[in-house]
Amino acid sequence: MIFFIIISYSISVPLNQSYISDPKFNHYYKMEEDVPDRKKWEDMDIDILVKIFQTFDIFELTSGIARVCSTWRYAACDPLLWGTLDLSMLKSNFIKIPLEPYVYVDERSDKTLTRVLKISLNLSRGNISTLIFHFNLYVRDDQLTYIAERCPKLKRLVLPAWNRIKRTVICKAINMWRDLESLTMPSIANPPCIMEEISNNCKNFSELKIMGPCDMFFAHTLASCLPNLKVLSLRCSMLFKDALLIILDGLKHLEVLNISHCIIVEVPPPPAPRKVLKELDESIIEKASRIREFVTCMDDLCVMCRRTRLDEGFLRWYKYEEGIWKEDEVRSLAI
Repeated sequence: MIFFIIISYSISVPLNQSYISDPKFNHYYKMEEDVPDRKKWEDMDIDILVKIFQTFDIFELTSGIARVCSTWRYAACDPLLWGTLDLSMLKSNFIKIPLEPYVYVDERSDKTLTRVLKISLNLSRGNISTLIFHFNLYVRDDQLTYIAERCPKLKRLVLPAWNRIKRTVICKAINMWRDLESLTMPSIANPPCIMEEISNNCKNFSELKIMGPCDMFFAHTLASCLPNLKVLSLRCSMLFKDALLIILDGLKHLEVLNISHCIIVEVPPPPAPRKVLKELDESIIEKASRIREFVTCMDDLCVMCRRTRLDEGFLRWYKYEEGIWKEDEVRSLAI
């Protein structure tokens, strides 16, 4: 892409002094001075620059193009480039550990993320409405706070890993995102504080994707805190039948529900053992009939269904194809 720019314009830039003193550069340098109408970096059309920059990934956008000249910086700050900040190419270099936060992240990974965030959020000038993190990108408290303060217009957040983020920090961030409409998050042990924060501050919130098991507590929390939820995806996880019934009864405005590839577990009164449903029973089908789009898959031949069973309802995405965690049968929740 840079090559395209170079061949499209004859470039006149000050040469390094060491180059000027080198005899083999003297002839070229004089030729440059003898062509008065040769276009310079700052003469490039801004609309063309923006079109070119739109083909760049986040590493290319933050590689220093804004420092070439004032025209390039102006183009690099165009809102068309920063509606979505996709960091799904960026992963932490980490190892699992037995104690909280259960991951240890290499210092270089943190420095890389901090650098990319600072450049991106400086160039975006508060215009980011969609922010996407990789499933294995572990954000720190200070990094999330920095993001929240500089992305006031955020509408969609994909943040599947919360291991290193304190509950108070994510709540404070949500409090700043008054326009938040969609969230992809992990399953967490204490969901009420997060859901209450969304309920109190994000009046247009309508879409939620949970990447992990959904138990009775989580289902009750959704029904009580987010009764106006319209889209919910619980795919590839363990889902208790009673929790599913609570969701179907409690979320009256639900239009789309995705439980594809879930392990649906029924817990009868003791001493009867738990039972994994092979197919949806009538009680579920009847309650789901009012939903416009009820997406299911419980096929023994389905690769994703087999993987969910193999991982016991907590899919280990790192074992599988790169990028497969981004998929969702609900189009608006896919990345």
